[in-house]
Amino acid sequence: MTETLENTQLESVQEFVLPEITQATDVDVIAYLRSSHKIAEYAVLAEQDAFILNVCQRFGLTVTDDELQTAGDAFRLEHKLIGVSETLTWLQQQRISVEDWSRGIRLELLKNKLKEYLFGDAVDANYLSNRQHYQRVALSQILVSDLTDASKVTYAIQESNVSFCALALEYSKGKQSKQNGGFVGVHFLSELMPEIVQAISQAKEGEVIGPIQTKLGYHILRIEKRFPSDFSESREQVLKSLFQNWLANTTSMRTEQHQ
Repeated sequence: MTETLENTQLESVQEFVLPEITQATDVDVIAYLRSSHKIAEYAVLAEQDAFILNVCQRFGLTVTDDELQTAGDAFRLEHKLIGVSETLTWLQQQRISVEDWSRGIRLELLKNKLKEYLFGDAVDANYLSNRQHYQRVALSQILVSDLTDASKVTYAIQESNVSFCALALEYSKGKQSKQNGGFVGVHFLSELMPEIVQAISQAKEGEVIGPIQTKLGYHILRIEKRFPSDFSESREQVLKSLFQNWLANTTSMRTEQHQ
Protein backbone atom coordinates (compact mmCIF):
# COMPACT_ATOMS: atom_id res chain seq x y z
CA MET A 1 0.00 0.00 0.00
CA THR A 2 2.75 2.41 1.01
CA GLU A 3 4.78 1.53 -2.09
CA THR A 4 1.73 2.16 -4.31
CA LEU A 5 1.19 5.60 -2.77
CA GLU A 6 4.86 6.50 -3.20
CA ASN A 7 4.80 5.45 -6.85
CA THR A 8 1.61 7.46 -7.44
CA GLN A 9 3.13 10.55 -5.84
CA LEU A 10 6.32 10.15 -7.89
CA GLU A 11 4.35 9.83 -11.12
CA SER A 12 2.38 12.97 -10.23
CA VAL A 13 5.57 14.93 -9.65
CA GLN A 14 7.10 13.68 -12.89
CA GLU A 15 4.15 15.05 -14.84
CA PHE A 16 5.44 18.54 -14.13
CA VAL A 17 8.64 20.00 -15.53
CA LEU A 18 10.74 20.93 -12.51
CA PRO A 19 12.70 24.18 -12.73
CA GLU A 20 16.47 24.07 -13.04
CA ILE A 21 18.60 24.78 -9.98
CA THR A 22 20.35 28.05 -10.74
CA GLN A 23 23.73 28.92 -9.29
CA ALA A 24 23.50 31.20 -6.26
CA THR A 25 24.88 34.70 -6.66
CA ASP A 26 26.84 36.58 -4.00
CA VAL A 27 23.61 38.39 -3.13
CA ASP A 28 21.84 35.04 -2.72
CA VAL A 29 24.58 33.76 -0.43
CA ILE A 30 24.39 36.84 1.79
CA ALA A 31 20.59 36.54 1.88
CA TYR A 32 20.94 32.91 2.96
CA LEU A 33 23.37 33.83 5.75
CA ARG A 34 20.92 36.45 6.98
CA SER A 35 17.87 34.18 6.88
CA SER A 36 19.76 31.32 8.57
CA HIS A 37 21.01 33.69 11.28
CA LYS A 38 24.67 33.09 10.44
CA ILE A 39 25.54 36.53 9.10
CA ALA A 40 26.94 37.79 12.43
CA GLU A 41 29.37 34.85 12.69
CA TYR A 42 30.89 35.50 9.28
CA ALA A 43 30.72 39.27 9.65
CA VAL A 44 33.00 39.01 12.69
CA LEU A 45 35.54 36.99 10.69
CA ALA A 46 35.43 39.50 7.83
CA GLU A 47 35.93 42.36 10.29
CA GLN A 48 38.91 40.57 11.84
CA ASP A 49 40.53 40.12 8.42
CA ALA A 50 40.02 43.81 7.62
CA PHE A 51 41.51 44.70 10.99
CA ILE A 52 44.55 42.49 10.35
CA LEU A 53 45.14 44.11 6.96
CA ASN A 54 44.93 47.55 8.57
CA VAL A 55 47.40 46.62 11.32
CA CYS A 56 49.84 45.14 8.81
CA GLN A 57 49.70 48.35 6.81
CA ARG A 58 50.40 50.39 9.95
CA PHE A 59 53.44 48.22 10.75
CA GLY A 60 54.67 48.22 7.15
CA LEU A 61 54.26 44.47 6.72
CA THR A 62 53.94 43.44 3.06
CA VAL A 63 54.05 40.34 0.85
CA THR A 64 56.37 40.22 -2.16
CA ASP A 65 55.44 38.67 -5.49
CA ASP A 66 58.00 35.91 -4.92
CA GLU A 67 56.49 35.07 -1.52
CA LEU A 68 53.02 34.97 -3.05
CA GLN A 69 54.21 32.73 -5.87
CA THR A 70 55.95 30.33 -3.49
CA ALA A 71 52.90 30.11 -1.24
CA GLY A 72 50.64 29.57 -4.25
CA ASP A 73 52.85 26.74 -5.53
CA ALA A 74 52.81 25.12 -2.06
CA PHE A 75 49.01 25.41 -1.94
CA ARG A 76 48.60 23.77 -5.35
CA LEU A 77 50.98 20.97 -4.40
CA GLU A 78 49.12 20.35 -1.11
CA HIS A 79 45.76 20.19 -2.90
CA LYS A 80 47.13 18.21 -5.86
CA LEU A 81 46.42 21.03 -8.32
CA ILE A 82 49.37 20.14 -10.51
CA GLY A 83 48.30 21.63 -13.84
CA VAL A 84 46.46 24.72 -14.98
CA SER A 85 43.29 22.76 -15.83
CA GLU A 86 43.12 21.21 -12.37
CA THR A 87 43.59 24.61 -10.77
CA LEU A 88 40.88 26.24 -12.91
CA THR A 89 38.48 23.36 -12.20
CA TRP A 90 39.09 23.73 -8.46
CA LEU A 91 38.52 27.50 -8.63
CA GLN A 92 35.25 26.89 -10.46
CA GLN A 93 34.15 24.36 -7.83
CA GLN A 94 34.95 26.87 -5.09
CA ARG A 95 33.11 29.59 -7.05
CA ILE A 96 36.01 32.00 -6.71
CA SER A 97 38.30 33.82 -9.12
CA VAL A 98 42.07 33.73 -9.34
CA GLU A 99 42.06 37.14 -7.66
CA ASP A 100 39.94 35.81 -4.77
CA TRP A 101 42.31 32.87 -4.32
CA SER A 102 45.41 35.07 -4.41
CA ARG A 103 43.83 37.47 -1.93
CA GLY A 104 43.27 34.62 0.51
CA ILE A 105 46.87 33.40 0.23
CA ARG A 106 48.17 36.93 0.68
CA LEU A 107 46.06 37.37 3.80
CA GLU A 108 47.43 34.15 5.32
CA LEU A 109 50.99 35.29 4.62
CA LEU A 110 50.28 38.64 6.28
CA LYS A 111 48.75 36.89 9.30
CA ASN A 112 51.91 34.83 9.70
CA LYS A 113 54.10 37.93 9.41
CA LEU A 114 51.99 39.74 11.97
CA LYS A 115 52.21 36.79 14.38
CA GLU A 116 55.99 36.84 14.09
CA TYR A 117 56.13 40.62 14.41
CA LEU A 118 54.02 40.65 17.58
CA PHE A 119 55.08 37.48 19.37
CA GLY A 120 58.03 35.80 17.64
CA ASP A 121 60.77 37.13 19.92
CA ALA A 122 58.65 36.65 23.04
CA VAL A 123 57.90 33.00 22.19
CA ASP A 124 61.58 32.24 21.58
CA ALA A 125 62.64 33.87 24.86
CA ASN A 126 59.83 32.16 26.77
CA TYR A 127 60.86 28.79 25.39
CA LEU A 128 64.40 29.16 26.65
CA SER A 129 63.11 29.97 30.14
CA ASN A 130 60.25 27.45 30.29
CA ARG A 131 61.12 24.48 28.15
CA GLN A 132 59.09 22.13 30.35
CA HIS A 133 55.91 24.01 29.43
CA TYR A 134 56.40 22.97 25.82
CA GLN A 135 56.30 19.27 26.63
CA ARG A 136 53.15 17.54 25.46
CA VAL A 137 51.21 14.66 26.95
CA ALA A 138 48.49 12.41 25.60
CA LEU A 139 46.05 12.27 28.48
CA SER A 140 43.00 10.30 29.54
CA GLN A 141 40.79 11.27 32.44
CA ILE A 142 37.66 10.44 34.37
CA LEU A 143 36.05 13.53 35.89
CA VAL A 144 33.56 13.06 38.74
CA SER A 145 31.85 15.55 41.01
CA ASP A 146 32.38 14.02 44.46
CA LEU A 147 35.19 12.30 46.33
CA THR A 148 33.20 9.13 47.05
CA ASP A 149 32.78 8.33 43.36
CA ALA A 150 36.39 9.36 42.69
CA SER A 151 37.68 6.95 45.33
CA LYS A 152 35.44 4.17 44.01
CA VAL A 153 36.69 4.65 40.44
CA THR A 154 40.34 4.84 41.51
CA TYR A 155 40.02 1.64 43.56
CA ALA A 156 38.32 -0.16 40.66
CA ILE A 157 41.20 0.73 38.32
CA GLN A 158 44.13 0.14 40.65
CA GLU A 159 42.89 -2.82 42.69
CA SER A 160 40.28 -4.57 40.55
CA ASN A 161 41.82 -3.90 37.12
CA VAL A 162 38.54 -2.59 35.73
CA SER A 163 38.90 -0.99 32.29
CA PHE A 164 39.69 2.74 32.43
CA CYS A 165 37.68 3.19 29.23
CA ALA A 166 34.61 1.42 30.63
CA LEU A 167 34.70 3.46 33.83
CA ALA A 168 35.04 6.71 31.86
CA LEU A 169 31.98 5.83 29.82
CA GLU A 170 30.02 5.06 32.99
CA TYR A 171 31.18 7.74 35.44
CA SER A 172 32.89 10.67 33.72
CA LYS A 173 31.05 14.00 33.80
CA GLY A 174 33.34 15.52 31.19
CA LYS A 175 31.69 15.43 27.76
CA GLN A 176 34.86 14.73 25.78
CA SER A 177 36.20 12.07 28.15
CA LYS A 178 32.82 10.33 28.36
CA GLN A 179 32.40 10.22 24.59
CA ASN A 180 36.00 9.06 23.94
CA GLY A 181 36.37 6.48 26.68
CA GLY A 182 38.46 8.84 28.79
CA PHE A 183 40.82 10.18 26.13
CA VAL A 184 41.00 13.98 26.13
CA GLY A 185 43.74 14.53 23.56
CA VAL A 186 47.33 15.75 23.38
CA HIS A 187 48.08 18.93 25.35
CA PHE A 188 50.99 21.19 26.18
CA LEU A 189 51.63 21.18 29.92
CA SER A 190 51.09 24.94 29.86
CA GLU A 191 47.50 24.34 28.71
CA LEU A 192 46.62 22.20 31.73
CA MET A 193 45.42 23.32 35.15
CA PRO A 194 48.29 23.83 37.66
CA GLU A 195 47.01 21.07 39.97
CA ILE A 196 47.10 18.58 37.11
CA VAL A 197 50.53 19.67 35.89
CA GLN A 198 51.93 19.19 39.39
CA ALA A 199 50.31 15.78 39.76
CA ILE A 200 51.54 14.36 36.45
CA SER A 201 54.98 15.99 36.37
CA GLN A 202 56.80 12.82 37.46
CA ALA A 203 54.25 10.26 36.26
CA LYS A 204 55.22 7.53 33.83
CA GLU A 205 53.37 6.45 30.70
CA GLY A 206 50.44 4.19 31.59
CA GLU A 207 50.40 5.31 35.21
CA VAL A 208 47.06 6.21 36.81
CA ILE A 209 47.10 9.27 39.07
CA GLY A 210 44.43 10.67 41.34
CA PRO A 211 41.95 11.59 42.43
CA ILE A 212 43.10 15.20 42.01
CA GLN A 213 40.74 17.99 43.08
CA THR A 214 40.29 21.12 40.96
CA LYS A 215 37.47 23.62 40.61
CA LEU A 216 35.90 21.26 38.06
CA GLY A 217 35.71 18.29 40.43
CA TYR A 218 37.89 15.21 40.98
CA HIS A 219 40.15 13.96 38.18
CA ILE A 220 41.48 10.42 37.77
CA LEU A 221 44.22 10.65 35.13
CA ARG A 222 46.26 8.31 33.00
CA ILE A 223 49.33 9.34 30.99
CA GLU A 224 48.99 7.66 27.61
CA LYS A 225 52.19 9.05 26.10
CA ARG A 226 54.77 11.77 26.72
CA PHE A 227 56.24 13.76 23.87
CA PRO A 228 59.66 15.39 24.29
CA SER A 229 59.94 19.12 23.93
CA ASP A 230 60.43 19.90 20.22
CA PHE A 231 60.18 23.60 19.65
CA SER A 232 60.26 23.31 15.89
CA GLU A 233 56.93 21.45 16.03
CA SER A 234 55.24 23.39 18.79
CA ARG A 235 56.33 26.96 18.02
CA GLU A 236 53.65 27.55 15.39
CA GLN A 237 50.92 26.28 17.71
CA VAL A 238 52.07 28.61 20.49
CA LEU A 239 52.22 31.56 18.08
CA LYS A 240 48.74 30.75 16.81
CA SER A 241 47.34 30.58 20.34
CA LEU A 242 48.91 33.90 21.36
CA PHE A 243 47.75 35.57 18.16
CA GLN A 244 44.17 34.33 18.48
CA ASN A 245 43.98 35.51 22.09
CA TRP A 246 45.39 38.91 21.13
CA LEU A 247 43.01 39.21 18.20
CA ALA A 248 39.96 38.26 20.27
CA ASN A 249 40.85 40.64 23.09
CA THR A 250 41.74 43.52 20.76
CA THR A 251 38.65 43.26 18.58
CA SER A 252 36.45 42.85 21.66
CA MET A 253 37.87 46.02 23.21
CA ARG A 254 37.41 47.97 19.98
CA THR A 255 33.83 46.75 19.69
CA GLU A 256 33.06 47.92 23.24
CA GLN A 257 34.59 51.33 22.52
CA HIS A 258 32.25 51.82 19.56
CA GLN A 259 29.10 50.83 21.45
